[in-house]
Amino acid sequence: MKKPEILVTPLTVNDILPLAEAGADAFVIGEQRYGLRLAGEFNRVDVQKSVELAHSKGKKVYLAMNAIFHNEKIAELSEYIQFAAAASVDAIIFGDPAVLMIAKEVAPDMKLHWSTETTGTNWYTCNYWGRKGAKRAVLAREINMDAIVEIKENAEVEIEVLVHGMSCMFQSKRSLLGNYYEYQGKVMEVENRKMQKNMFLHDKERENKYPIFEDENGTHIMSPNDICIIDELQDMLEAGVDSFKIDGILKSPEYILAVTKAYREAIDLFFEDADAYDDKKGELLATIEEIQPANRSLDTGFFFKETVY
Repeated sequence: MKKPEILVTPLTVNDILPLAEAGADAFVIGEQRYGLRLAGEFNRVDVQKSVELAHSKGKKVYLAMNAIFHNEKIAELSEYIQFAAAASVDAIIFGDPAVLMIAKEVAPDMKLHWSTETTGTNWYTCNYWGRKGAKRAVLAREINMDAIVEIKENAEVEIEVLVHGMSCMFQSKRSLLGNYYEYQGKVMEVENRKMQKNMFLHDKERENKYPIFEDENGTHIMSPNDICIIDELQDMLEAGVDSFKIDGILKSPEYILAVTKAYREAIDLFFEDADAYDDKKGELLATIEEIQPANRSLDTGFFFKETVY
């Protein structure tokens, strides 16, 4: 068995080195013009600096280009992919086939990770994109542990799984809140990345608060709880899942750092002594529970239940 990669979403360039020291193996960065639901905004200078810092520590950087592209942006993709190649990013994350097709033309050596967050639900789909040129498939958030293990056993590509953080429940290409306030004749500045200005849909019946995240790609309604699977990693570790993602969207740098350290300890402990991991996993979960925001409880997502809509 080989250790899975710990993949983390930093907020700024300044987070790269501390997260690398904390145990992160790779980073997802990008700008919202091309990438969906990014924890932080990284312009081209930031991307180049991030790659330089990460590579100095033997870590990888993946550039997010997983937005859904309309005609007006297609002409930009070739140049941006060429920039990514020149910056030596280790892979591009894509969902739209346009990115894959253009990358084959202008940067044929670039590694590609297929990610739609919704349709990676079986190994045939993963292998389809693998045969088209993707080296990795990111699995949907709504499948259970047994399905993940089965997909990994039959996949011809690397498999990535979200193990910690919030997931997207709904996306619209429209800026729903901004349009609503404009219709009312009000001016509203949507600043999701400022912690004190988070926006929520409040379900009073269930006492749930669903974070609303708006960016250039539209409106995203996020899950009311955070997935945390730190005490249930064994099956995926034994199956050889290639990458565990920690999503830091709408979280502080300090939170992401602490969670990264905890997962690093959990994985290293398992590979040293599986029984020792079993003995300490409850303590590691408690460590994360202590820093968890009061309005966001932890759960195991769909890992141990069937999808119900």
